[in-house]
Amino acid sequence: MGILSFILFLIVAAVCAFIAERLVPNVIPGGFLTSAIIGIIGAWVGSNLMGHFGPDLGGVALIPCIVGSAVLVFLLSVVSRGLKGRRA
Repeated sequence: MGILSFILFLIVAAVCAFIAERLVPNVIPGGFLTSAIIGIIGAWVGSNLMGHFGPDLGGVALIPCIVGSAVLVFLLSVVSRGLKGRRA
């Protein structure tokens, strides 16, 4: 993977994180930066677990990236909501 491919992967993962943040109804602590980082991790996990199918952009499969990002954003929101409830 070259540097341009990696930069394109980061951009696509950030866009997938934005889409995933809109799909999951809960608020993510940390805003877009946190969801972008989670989106990058989710895109990597989703593409490794689900393989390469669906439309792609620059060699990055969009459906596994969006699904992986949405799952991780949802898990982060559930965990943060659970931790917020324990503090009170």
